[in-house]
Order: sequence, then C-alpha cells, then structure tokens
Amino acid sequence: MSQFATGVTVLTVGGEHIHAMTANAFSSVSLTPPTVLVCIAHSAVMFEELTGGGHFGVNILGAGQEPLARHFADKKRALGLTQFEDVEWAPGAHTGAPLLADALAWLECDVIDAHVSGDHTIFVGRVLGCRRGNGEPALTFFDGKFGSVPRAA
Repeated sequence: MSQFATGVTVLTVGGEHIHAMTANAFSSVSLTPPTVLVCIAHSAVMFEELTGGGHFGVNILGAGQEPLARHFADKKRALGLTQFEDVEWAPGAHTGAPLLADALAWLECDVIDAHVSGDHTIFVGRVLGCRRGNGEPALTFFDGKFGSVPRAA
C-alpha cells in the first residue's frame, strides 16, 4: 500500500475528550448527501471517541503542515488538551472539533454508520459543514515519505 499516494488529514474530536490523530485513510463517499469515510484502528484512542456515534472534524493538510502531521501521529505525545498547546486552532461551529489554522480545507461531520473490517472500523460521516483554506500545495504521503502536490492552475 506504500505505492498508493494519499493526502494527509488530521482527524479531531472536541468536548470533554478532545483528541486528534493523523490519518490518510480518508475518502469522499457521496456528494448527495455529502458523506466521507475514515478508517480507524481499534487500538487508536480515536476509535473509542467515534464508536457509538459522535462528531469529528477533518483537517486537510497543506505541504507546510508536515510538522502537524508528525505531531499528531506521534504515539508518545501528551493526550487531551495538552496535545494542542502549541497548535493554532478553533472549535468548529457544528461539532466543537478542533479545526487547525492554515489547513487547505475543513469538514465537520456526524458519524452516521460504522463497518468493522479486520482490525479497523470504517466510520461514515455526514458532512455538516465545510470550507476551504489557503491555496498552498497539498501534503501527500507516498512510499513512507511526505511530499506535496501543487494546486492545478
């Protein structure tokens, strides 16, 4: 699977159990109604937050945000609000999920379905709101390395 290039996102949940994680298992599912999916390992903290419903944010990262991708992928980082100490963000209007400053785009979603597949669950989210950010190149992940893809002219 390392030969499949992907974009990079940071998934977030707000509220009492605020949390974030870097993820590249993200995809659009439907335009009508607008839905997306995220695949979360059963061993991930995020799995507990999304199981049984809930809300989440999706931050689509730009090339300049590789440090954020690495930070939220680090299993040794502090959890809870502490993991956001040096990160500029604002709570989403629909979910309260942290939306990271300078992302390429943001989505806020309600979990509407979940499907277990092996050691992961595929969570389907109904998009409650979305917006675009700056125009920098997209952050990508390919062959175990971060890279970027410029926006089309």
